[in-house]
Amino acid sequence: MIGTRAKLDELAKILEMAAEPAGEAGVAKRDKKGIPSVRQRVDMLLDKGTFIETGALARQPGQTDALYGDGLVTGRGLIGGRPVVVISHDQTVYGGSVGVTSAQKFMRALQFAFDNACPVVTINDSGGARIQDAVGSLASFGDISRVLEKLSGYVPQVSIILGKCAAGSVYGPINTDVLIGTKDSYMFVTGPDVIKAVNGEDVSAEDLGGAKVQAERGTLHHVAETEQEAYEWARNYLSYMPTSCVEQPPIVNPGLEPEITDTDRELDKIIPDSDRAGYDMHEILLRIFDDGEFHEIRAAFAPNLITGFARVDGFPVGVIANQPLVLGGAIDAACSDKSTYFIRLCDAFNIPLIFIADTPGVLPGLSEEAAGVIIRGGRVPRAIIEATVPIINLVVRKSYGGAYGMMGARQVGADFSFAWPTARIAVIGAESAVDLLGKRQLAAIPEEHRAAAREFMVNQYNETVATPWIAAERGYIDAVIEPVRTRLEIRHALRLLRTKQPLKPEFNPRKHSIYPM
Repeated sequence: MIGTRAKLDELAKILEMAAEPAGEAGVAKRDKKGIPSVRQRVDMLLDKGTFIETGALARQPGQTDALYGDGLVTGRGLIGGRPVVVISHDQTVYGGSVGVTSAQKFMRALQFAFDNACPVVTINDSGGARIQDAVGSLASFGDISRVLEKLSGYVPQVSIILGKCAAGSVYGPINTDVLIGTKDSYMFVTGPDVIKAVNGEDVSAEDLGGAKVQAERGTLHHVAETEQEAYEWARNYLSYMPTSCVEQPPIVNPGLEPEITDTDRELDKIIPDSDRAGYDMHEILLRIFDDGEFHEIRAAFAPNLITGFARVDGFPVGVIANQPLVLGGAIDAACSDKSTYFIRLCDAFNIPLIFIADTPGVLPGLSEEAAGVIIRGGRVPRAIIEATVPIINLVVRKSYGGAYGMMGARQVGADFSFAWPTARIAVIGAESAVDLLGKRQLAAIPEEHRAAAREFMVNQYNETVATPWIAAERGYIDAVIEPVRTRLEIRHALRLLRTKQPLKPEFNPRKHSIYPM
């Protein structure tokens, strides 16, 4: 008969093996790569001492030499004092690949997040489906996908990409809310060796799916220099998020700087006198939100549009702003996707939206038409219309053409629409309007006077047509405000909207609308 002492000794031995399943070989592999252990990674992410692991002794049945954990560490902990579920691949065990046993652990962790309404953070360093488990591994990815879909829009989901992630290990993360990669991480469906074998194409891992490339494509929402920075970025991102869609986002330091400050006064000087002169929209964003804080999302993708999080009176807000330094702030197909995604992300988690407009319109050209700017741009106003969170629109300079609606105009869905005195709101800009409408009139003027006449007509258009006064007089915007008062006006507006409830929709027997795709 085995006594209690022997059983306790056996437990200690098993736990020691489970803590380092791959043994000395696994440690050597990590040392060679210069990476932390899987549990060190979890500890780097979570509040110190809060991790509770589940499923550490899981392993493949029927195999006496099967490794504990099956290449996956799962459990719960705290970030900023709030609960999260953590799932982390162990690169030293079966290459972090997903088999039937690890998939079951994965799904149990996701189900716990669903049952307890808390965010999920997945640390991905995986080769994808485990070849040895054959169809069982493929089926497991299908099972995981179904649970991920249940969580989408219900709880925040964050994926951190480390190492080389391929095949099934990229399809899971792409269905989460945000993807963070380190600068030396990779994502691809099939790696360079497979591509070389299949079609003879010779491509480097960096060009195929390196972090820089994937950020420019919009796949990665942020690229971190180090693992620690990736974890800090994830923690900061979650600080703007509620634990689930049935909660409200956290409030941080409300009521700061209630009166006009020197920083506010700098807004009066930011907009250049010339419509053609550029400026950095970040200079405005840093002055109209709490503490000059701005957490940007997808900075490398479609940089002519800025998206990110800030706080107003301590409450998180989502910000969508044109960037005049890139393509003059014009809206193209890529930034249409960027905007649609961000609107739906914020709306899912009860985060108000603030649009800051300075755009000459939708970017013209053959390449944009071929890229589907009509289809992709058409989704933006749909997303705004469907959103039920408070929406504020502010025009600081240009708001022309179809971009007017894509930047949250009141007619599309804004609860409050403001403009600075420097705003110009029209179908097209003055130069284009004069060239179209004044073509015959200019042709009748002697050539030596034509340039001066054109300049006069452009100025007259700007002063009498494309002004915020007409929009305000006709009720298309709510107010023309001084730039210096912007921070306070946004604060006042959001206070009024704090109790906004979704309108009860009129009866419509449809199952759902159909997006342009």
